[in-house]
Amino acid sequence: MTNESTENKSAEEIAADQLAAEIIEQAEEQVEVQHEHAHEAMSEEQEKINELELALAAASSTVADQKDSVIRAKAEVDNVRRRAAQDVEKARKFALEKFAAEMLTTVDNLERALQSIDKDDERNTAIIEGIDLTYQGLLASLEKFAIKAIDPQDQPFNPELHQAMSMQEVEGVPANTVIAVMQKGYELNGRLIRPAMVMVSKAKPSVDTTA
Repeated sequence: MTNESTENKSAEEIAADQLAAEIIEQAEEQVEVQHEHAHEAMSEEQEKINELELALAAASSTVADQKDSVIRAKAEVDNVRRRAAQDVEKARKFALEKFAAEMLTTVDNLERALQSIDKDDERNTAIIEGIDLTYQGLLASLEKFAIKAIDPQDQPFNPELHQAMSMQEVEGVPANTVIAVMQKGYELNGRLIRPAMVMVSKAKPSVDTTA
């Protein structure tokens, strides 16, 4: 009886071990399957995360590009407006330049008439007054439009405003001084439209005292 019981118990134990092994194997398979499913689920989630991150990066780049484009466009608009304003201002300032240049011929003629007429002859008094009145009125009209005369008598010679027609030695006068104005110059809003034609003093030649 004892040996049969032992043999039966061993068989039962063997069967139990086999059953336990099968249960463990099935559990491991289920765990592995679940692990694979979990891994697949995580992979899908990670892939979605990666896709979202790429989409976000692309959107951020697009926003940055659009922002730069807007800034550049605004800067360009500002530049165009500024250039247009400058062009309008220049056109406003110098629109009368050609007209002023033509009017200067009339001013020159009136000045020559006043210089050449005989002022000692009383018969010319009314004529002189009429010419001078016209001359002064014309100058006043020109000044209203920022057209100013350049009369550099006894001033230092300025090549930017004056045109030297001749040079002459003058006792007691420093060199490069305007000693005569043959024709006045004029400027419009600070812009030269005609230089003054002048005679300029020059220095005396140095004397060699070493001989």
